[in-house]
Amino acid sequence: MAENAPTDIRITVETRYIPEQSSPEQAHYAFAYQITIENHGPQTAQLLNRHWIITDAEGHIQEVKGPGVVGEQPTLQPGQRFRYSSGSVLSTAVGSMHGSYEWITADGETFESPIPAFRLAVATVFH
Repeated sequence: MAENAPTDIRITVETRYIPEQSSPEQAHYAFAYQITIENHGPQTAQLLNRHWIITDAEGHIQEVKGPGVVGEQPTLQPGQRFRYSSGSVLSTAVGSMHGSYEWITADGETFESPIPAFRLAVATVFH
């Protein structure tokens, strides 16, 4: 993997709780997230793999690794962006996710871009 990433990938995340798919009395909290990936660098890059670390409020960690995102391995030219939606289910009303994407440039150089940690939380927790 390259010591200095050959391109500047920026990742932003929006999240929301999905009450209609959740069942708090059964410790089942569904969340949706929308990821926007933007290539601000000088080189074209293709997303190869994802690695997620999902942590609930009790400290339970779930790791998810696999090819691409939502069945795709998008190629982003400089200035292009890719947006997708996905989701996660937690056993607590609050948690977090972070991880990384693995990329390859047109010249075959691989690098990773970190996915900043983001919070998954029910807006109002009733006791």
